[in-house]
Amino acid sequence: MTTVSTTTPAASAGSAPGATALGSLTSNFSDFLKLLMTQLKNQDPTSPMDANQFTTELVQFSGVEQQINMNTSLNQLIQLTQTAGITQSSAILGKQVTVQSSQIALQDGSGALNFTAPVPENVSISIQDANGRALRQVTLKASQGANTWSWDGKNNAGQTVPDGAYTVAVTGGPSGAAAAALPFTVTGVASGVTVLNNTVNLRLGALTVPFSAVRSVGN
Repeated sequence: MTTVSTTTPAASAGSAPGATALGSLTSNFSDFLKLLMTQLKNQDPTSPMDANQFTTELVQFSGVEQQINMNTSLNQLIQLTQTAGITQSSAILGKQVTVQSSQIALQDGSGALNFTAPVPENVSISIQDANGRALRQVTLKASQGANTWSWDGKNNAGQTVPDGAYTVAVTGGPSGAAAAALPFTVTGVASGVTVLNNTVNLRLGALTVPFSAVRSVGN
């Protein structure tokens, strides 16, 4: 099932503080003007008020108001940008997407990852659950360059594990040498788009990654 979320607490709350701050400033500014007019009416003609003092306060009020308005406009711009990002990214829903992630997405009982081996060598792929327990460990002979491995969703005992996002590591190296991590990406079907902390995120089943992690989009 594909989902698109365009309203989030982070986005909807962005304009409220600006409106509250502007309302508070307006109230304070009104009180300031009333106090100023009262002082002007009751000032001692032989010792008039210092015009520089209340002029400075007027300038300060104006500066704060401009800052609040600027922040409000910036929040609105961020929300518009997020909406545009969601609209664009929703076009890839239902398609095969390759992303940079330390987790593999198991969707409908299958998952896939892609890695690059510098030379033909034995490569170890390990998958762990959320508690760090080993689920699947495989060793395969990789060819030099790009390689692809598909997970059938089974653990070391041959049991099928539930769909979800599982931590994965890919290591390789010559025989007798310390294992070294190999760069990899994971592939899955784009199933949803959300916004969290002002970031547009893409979902591949239970796996959520920022849209910037997308490396390629298939059919």
